[in-house]
Formats: sequence, C-alpha cells, structure tokens
Amino acid sequence: MPRSFVGSKPSFDYLIVGAGFAGCVLAERLASQLDRSVLIVDRRTHVGGNAYDRLDAAGILVHPYGPHIFHTNSQKVLDYLSLFTEWRPYEHRVLAAVGDRLLPFPINLTTLERLYGLRLDTEAAAAFLASRATPLADIRSSRDVVVSQVGQELYRLFFEGYTRKQWGRDAAQLDKSVASRVPARTDTDDRYFLDRFQCMPLHGYTRMFERMIDHPNIRFMPGTDHVDVRNSIAYGHLIHTGPVDEYFGACYGRLPYRSLRFEHATLDQEWLQPVAVVNYPSMDVPYTRITEYKHLTGQTHARTSITREYPTDTGDPYYPIPAPENAELYRRYEALAERTPGVTFTGRLGTYRYYNMDQVVAQSLSVFARIAQASAISPVIG
Repeated sequence: MPRSFVGSKPSFDYLIVGAGFAGCVLAERLASQLDRSVLIVDRRTHVGGNAYDRLDAAGILVHPYGPHIFHTNSQKVLDYLSLFTEWRPYEHRVLAAVGDRLLPFPINLTTLERLYGLRLDTEAAAAFLASRATPLADIRSSRDVVVSQVGQELYRLFFEGYTRKQWGRDAAQLDKSVASRVPARTDTDDRYFLDRFQCMPLHGYTRMFERMIDHPNIRFMPGTDHVDVRNSIAYGHLIHTGPVDEYFGACYGRLPYRSLRFEHATLDQEWLQPVAVVNYPSMDVPYTRITEYKHLTGQTHARTSITREYPTDTGDPYYPIPAPENAELYRRYEALAERTPGVTFTGRLGTYRYYNMDQVVAQSLSVFARIAQASAISPVIG
C-alpha cells in the first residue's frame, strides 16, 4: 500500500489518471459542481501535464515540455479557465529560418516579397501562389494540402524537412489535417493563430492548475502510477487520460507516438531572437525550433532562457501520429474501451487525437456535462 494511505482503505467517487488539462478540468467540475470526491494521480511529480511551467535557475518562467500558447474561438472555454487565472494578451508569431533569412510563417504576403524580391498586394499574392500551386484532384495527405496551395518549391523550403524531423516520416504519409493547421495567407497578417482569443495565463499555467484543483474534495498524488494505487483504494469510476493502448497492455500492438527531447539553456544576453519561436525547416539543422520564453511571459530580465526541440521516437508520448494505419489501430482500442465498464477514456492520449489545449478543455467540459446529465444535475460555470 502506498505510504500516503495509512489505516483504513480510502474511498473516492472518481479516480482520475493524469493531471493535465483533461484530468484537472474534470476533477474540478466533479468536485465543485457535483460534490464528488476525486483522487488524481500522475506519474510526473507536478500538476499540469505538458503545460506545466516553472521558474528556472535564472528566475525565468519556462515551459519544460516546450511552448504552450493558449488560443481559442470558444467563449465558453475562455470563461471557464478565467475562473482560475487572469490573462496576459499575447499574439504568437513564428519565423522560419530559410537560408540566412528569417521569414514569417505561416507563409504570407511578406514571406513571398522577402523571399522573391517582389512587391505584391493581396490579389497579386493570391495569383502568385496560384501560379506555383500543383492542382490535385484528390487531396489525401499533408503533402497534397501544401503543394496544392503553394507548390513544390515552397513546400520544400518550409515544410518538407520540418515535417520529416517532427514526425519521422514524409508529409505524404501523414493525414491532411496536419498541414491544414497552418494555411498560407495572401495578406500581411503574421500571427501564427487567427483565433478570436489569444492570451497567456498571467501567472503561468502551473498556478492556474493549482487553483483548479484547490478544493477539499480533490486529492492529488504526484509521482504516482495508477496501477500502484488502484488496489489500495475504493473508487466508483475511473477516468483515464493516459495512453489508451497502455491501459489495455498494448494487446493489439502499440499506438505510435512522437516524442521530444529538450535542450534548455540560459544565455548571458537579453534576447536571442525577435519572436518567441523560430522554426528550422532544413534537414541540416537537427532541431525543429528554438523557443525564447520571455516573449511569451512578458518578463523583464537581463538574461534569456531558450529551448531547442529534437523530435524522437522514444520518451514520453507527446503527439499521436495522424496516419491512416494508426487511426485504424486506434479504432480497435476505441471499440475495446467502449466495452469496458466503469472507465472513461479522454484527453489527447486517451482518445488518440491531436488536440489543442482549448479543444481538450472543451472535450472535458462535454464529458462532464454527460456525467452531470446522467446524475440529473445541470452543470453551471462559476
């Protein structure tokens, strides 16, 4: 029995595996709205999952698992998270290193002007891209999406190498949804996201999560694997936000995930780059991007902290790989999950979906609404 449990066998209405967005949102709603008792366990030693942030040795707020930028079109999601944080306005901008130049990405009118030495308006930019595009009757892959919009050369310069590094495979082997996330533009808007709401938690993600689960009905056990506690407690229902294939012992084979290795550094200079993220599409550069965190947090500091990202096949699962054969394998696990009583699978890993943070929050609120409906209680926010 875990050292944290002494005496009689504790009982909880819900055991939640994973303290990221999915787990914390559901724990908070179940505790505050339905008065349910909840135990959250997570293998990691902190709350927040991949969105966890902390002060590094230099006193700079960094994201140990890579940059997390909040953006959403959902007023409901924003209102919910605003219960636990104030916000800092922030519009994310990304540059791509192409040769010796840093160019706006996604590709926009400015990108084309600087790359080709042209003077364009919106209509001319659209005509230029149309002249470069490769018409395709059947759009099946991410490569198809890109070359049908901007042609072979721009695909090669901005997408081909980055995709190979990020996913470990060619864009032709990835679902078209991957490239659809970063469409080309014909105006000068250089924001990476176009969502209605774009901001960052004023005091960081970790503080937001801590407030979310600060409830007498919620107990959080970090550094704990659910298999180590499931036989030591009584619980009514399990909510599993970890990898669905892992729960079932990979009985149909392992679902492929892409992982990341991070190289963190603090530099003795005020700034390294003009924006928070610079992409490196070239295969000659081993990492995919460099993040400089003070752009995200608005901190003032004489030094700066950065992270280089190296995608890899080994390590913690970060990204479900969106490919047809993986979707087919997941459907087998999904069917098994639906036949498993007393367990709800949710979140990016639990449903093998490439979700943004706001999408996970929206999914979790929907899951809670179904639970509340089954309990004959109407959920509210507040």
